[in-house]
Amino acid sequence: MIKIKELQLKEDIIEAFPIMNELRSHLDLDSYIELVQEAMEKDMYHLVALYEHGEIAAVIGYKPMITLYYGRFIWVCDLVTKEDKRSNGFGEKLLSFVEDWAKKNKYQAVALSSGLQRTEAHRFYEERMAYDRVSFVFKKLI
Repeated sequence: MIKIKELQLKEDIIEAFPIMNELRSHLDLDSYIELVQEAMEKDMYHLVALYEHGEIAAVIGYKPMITLYYGRFIWVCDLVTKEDKRSNGFGEKLLSFVEDWAKKNKYQAVALSSGLQRTEAHRFYEERMAYDRVSFVFKKLI
């Protein structure tokens, strides 16, 4: 049985940490909790989990944004499926959930970035989910 649920309670956020940590391995539990809670409070961040048989199998984090380039859009910050649960369509279900949320809330697009080395993810976004590759993302630590 599959269930999709937005995580808002601290204990639910903590429950999602082991899966999120597969993608965001630089975070320890305390910094993860702090960042998620601050992003929810200040940046309209949403954390959603897909449960299979009562256990979290995948998570997605997203937030609504407005820029002159994209207009009103949703930025997918995080999307990860538990390693032993991949290739079951869970990422597709979560990304479709976000796309539906965007449509219902009058946003025109969904955008995300993906690490250069993640060629399998790129194929998923382009071939399976019909996303266009539109830019490179640049970053400078200061």
